[in-house]
Amino acid sequence: MIVRLRALAGQWTAVVPVIAVVLLAFTWGRDLPAAMVALVTLVLAGSVLAAVHHAEVVAHRVGEPFGSLVLAIAVTIIEVALIVTLMADGGDKSATLARDTVFAAVMITCNGIVGVCLLVASLRHGLAVFNAEGTGAALATVATLATLSLVFPTFTTSKPGPEFSTAQLTFAALASLVLYALFVTTQTVRHRDYFLPITRHGQVIDVDDHADAPTARMAGISLGLLGLALVGVVGLAKGVSPTIESGVEAAGMPHSVVGVIIALLVLLPETIAALRSARRDRVQTSLNLALGSAMASIGLTIPAVALASLWLSGPLVLGLGPTEMVLLALTVVVSALTVVPGRATPLQGGVHLVIFAAYLELAINP
Repeated sequence: MIVRLRALAGQWTAVVPVIAVVLLAFTWGRDLPAAMVALVTLVLAGSVLAAVHHAEVVAHRVGEPFGSLVLAIAVTIIEVALIVTLMADGGDKSATLARDTVFAAVMITCNGIVGVCLLVASLRHGLAVFNAEGTGAALATVATLATLSLVFPTFTTSKPGPEFSTAQLTFAALASLVLYALFVTTQTVRHRDYFLPITRHGQVIDVDDHADAPTARMAGISLGLLGLALVGVVGLAKGVSPTIESGVEAAGMPHSVVGVIIALLVLLPETIAALRSARRDRVQTSLNLALGSAMASIGLTIPAVALASLWLSGPLVLGLGPTEMVLLALTVVVSALTVVPGRATPLQGGVHLVIFAAYLELAINP
């Protein structure tokens, strides 16, 4: 019996995603009591850790930068489904949910994840080293996507308010898809070496020799369990979202904080995976995860909500306010200065974390 329990404990990453999906089926669309919210939160945390484990298995099988791409796209697709579902259920009060969640994802990835990874890698290894060509290309794409989708609606005049007209929204959606597809092609086909980790002397690390690669069967199983875990993460996050909204309202905080909390929950797998890579001195992998997630969040969310707006009633507000635009501009400038040298000290990591802390403070106290 003890041996069986130990074996089961060793397979928890396979068991938890299944439990999460079963729990999701029983709790979907229901008002949850406090005890059930606590259970859902516990399973949600386990699903996050399981998702990270299976993502790393798949990444080790397919190699970089494909591994980072798998996790970023998988999380973002389910995040998009969550946003559209919440918008369909929320009415007019969810008009800014897509904007708030996407902007939160940009701030979390470009400042929170990047900052903590640079800080950990530089403190642990003396200096955080990465490929400036690939990271710079990713940053340029993120900055362009964010400006087209989140800044321009504030200044357009075809429609009153910070909203796109139908033609403008269609253009933004198509431009997002084209840029994202072009970046993925560059990352995985044309210039794959730009997105691989490098040594202190600038040599590309194309083989990860810390462990034997898993078999194709193991990677396939992990890919399926990764999908289950992510469905559980996002679905259970939706289940506790009414509790989150009630807590935000009770605390007197703006409704936009709901988008921040949702983005924090959904991006937990990428955050943990990126931090693990930084500890192993694979900073480029961490940056691939962070900037790739920001890019996928914009490049897939905007086309999805543009399509959903055809049947959703109510406005779709995408334009940022003045404070958010200043934070976005500061993030782009500081990120560019961080990327150009191809290496970073704890100072750069600290600067990004301070910007992230300022974003959280202004989100709670605008």
